[in-house]
Amino acid sequence: MATKNTERTPRIGFVSTRISGTDGVSLEICKWSEVLESLGYDCYYITGVSDRAPERTFLIEEADFLHPEIEEINQQCFGRPLRTATLSSKLHELNQRIKAKLYDALEALDLDLLIAQNSLTIPMNIPLGAALVEVLLETGLPCIAHHHDFVWERDRFLVNAVEDYLCAAFPPPLPKIQHVVINSLAGEEFSRRTGMPYQVIPNVMNFAHPPEPPDEHVKDLRQRFGVADDEMLILQPTRVVQRKGIEHTIELVRRLEDVRCRLVITHEANDEGTAYRDHLCRFAELMGVDLIFAAPWIGAQRTTGHEGCSQYAIWDVYPQADLVAYPSTYEGFGNAFLEAIYYRKPIFCNRYSIFRTEIEPFGFRAIVMDGFLTEDVLNEVRRVLRDEEYRQEMVEHNYQLARQHFSFERLELGLRSILAKMHFPS
Repeated sequence: MATKNTERTPRIGFVSTRISGTDGVSLEICKWSEVLESLGYDCYYITGVSDRAPERTFLIEEADFLHPEIEEINQQCFGRPLRTATLSSKLHELNQRIKAKLYDALEALDLDLLIAQNSLTIPMNIPLGAALVEVLLETGLPCIAHHHDFVWERDRFLVNAVEDYLCAAFPPPLPKIQHVVINSLAGEEFSRRTGMPYQVIPNVMNFAHPPEPPDEHVKDLRQRFGVADDEMLILQPTRVVQRKGIEHTIELVRRLEDVRCRLVITHEANDEGTAYRDHLCRFAELMGVDLIFAAPWIGAQRTTGHEGCSQYAIWDVYPQADLVAYPSTYEGFGNAFLEAIYYRKPIFCNRYSIFRTEIEPFGFRAIVMDGFLTEDVLNEVRRVLRDEEYRQEMVEHNYQLARQHFSFERLELGLRSILAKMHFPS
């Protein structure tokens, strides 16, 4: 690797399977990089798929968890207790191939510090995690591991044939790595399992800078989704996976008994298959609720097609919502909760465990169910949809509270603390 020029701006490299779109990890990378850039660092990206500036990105195609070879490996690693010698060889070969490309990335980008964004946390790409650990051991580069979803938090990883890799890299028990978790419960379990210290930095939004009002780009958004101006858009801004509890939102729309309510779901399933989506379609048909899957019209960024048709960013959709539904049964933190507050929208949500411990104690005003819908919850939703003064008082209270506790300023303090522990130049 090249000799560092200590007088130049320090360079930080984010390492992740994908840095693209509106998934939680990609969004937090964007927020972290914005804050780090404001502190005087240059940020770069090592990943399999990227929507960041090409001159700041080093692509490693095998880093993508949807790479055919990685998908094939994942199918053979989980759901069975033993692996074949062929699979062991393939894991090692891919590990070394990715490792060589990681060294190329470090050389090309001349990095001073790495931030592993979930790539040393959840085993979506085992060779990438193993290769990154070896690079850190061989180079001595300082590293922050930002953990979003631990392996032990997902049932599908419980039976596996790669326990050696999971123990070595997800997460790695290396004392020189600064470990960051997004909630205190995850931190306590991480420490119990590894014996290592951690720091909690919750997900944040830039509450000091409210969003811009809707512009001409979104004038036909409701029409494209099939929602009339006099109808109420109930927004579920999540992926179509079981833990998001979308059936509760379907039940909510049905029991409101208001034909003006339209349910829009923003994302697809991605890495967890289509069985749950098929179940939701059947359930919605039984309940007499139309599902609007809006993912084909929503991308990481705004675009205009060759026929002039718009593609919207997720940030274009929130302002159109009359209610945000977030009835998850489990979340690492709750990006959609903060996003709804940022766009000053009322929230219907479930009291998932992290909500109870990390969010609810601050006093946010949400329409909350505890595992199932009650008449009290339905009546509160009706009041919020019909009483504008009550609704505005609620969303303004939430905005000011979130600005105090989940702002970029909170993130900046956390990052400054970690970098100071690492004696990293500023």
